[in-house]
Amino acid sequence: MVPYRATLDVPHELVEHVSWLIYARRCERGTRWRKLSCFHQALLALVHLRKNETLPQLAAGFGISTATAWRYVDETLEVLASWAPGPHEALTGLGEGDFVIVDGTLIPIDRIAADEPYYSQKHKKHGMNIQVIARPDGTPLWFSRATPGRTHDLTAARAHGILQACLTRQVLVLADRAYQGAGATVRTPYYHHREQPEQYQQFNRDHARLRAPGERAFAQLKMWRLLRRARCSTRRIGTIVQAVHTLLTCTYSG
Repeated sequence: MVPYRATLDVPHELVEHVSWLIYARRCERGTRWRKLSCFHQALLALVHLRKNETLPQLAAGFGISTATAWRYVDETLEVLASWAPGPHEALTGLGEGDFVIVDGTLIPIDRIAADEPYYSQKHKKHGMNIQVIARPDGTPLWFSRATPGRTHDLTAARAHGILQACLTRQVLVLADRAYQGAGATVRTPYYHHREQPEQYQQFNRDHARLRAPGERAFAQLKMWRLLRRARCSTRRIGTIVQAVHTLLTCTYSG
């Protein structure tokens, strides 16, 4: 392979922040020497996430072996994922009178027809189900671990403890029709609203307007191209999502 120079569309400060996290991990483990500096290891992982280049391509570009590139990326993902909040931590500061948006999306994966648990009938493709809790402006507060694509959104929300966490804090949840029957503090649109009185139709319009920014959370997530079509093990996708959430949090706070 022939290496070439390229640019990465992320702030320089973000690369520096990730490099400091890697430096702290190296100090914790007592690592004395690495082929790449902390900054270049951070850059390697961010290129992989942002551009979805394969590990052999990355290895050639950074002058290291494929196995070393894999270890560096894997270590960086674990470091970043460890800083991602849990659902209860994400809701800190919210309470009665506040509301959040809960939604689900599918991360496409390269699986075959025989891998039935990963096939989503809704999206007509193989993938992993990811749930999000977002602020009213669409800023993600929390992303769930990944579950097989055929998992229903309501089932996933219950399994991840989202509904219980919001109920405990009495936080209102706006969600789409996939969460119908969730109860607790969840509000979903009415079915067949066009056949209902005007007040039902107005409720659905208001509900859709307030819930629409929630799509921004997934748009921000999938700006990292690795999550547009994941070629890795399904067990790593949850870690990748958590790592990207940490990066998004750093971007918002910066």
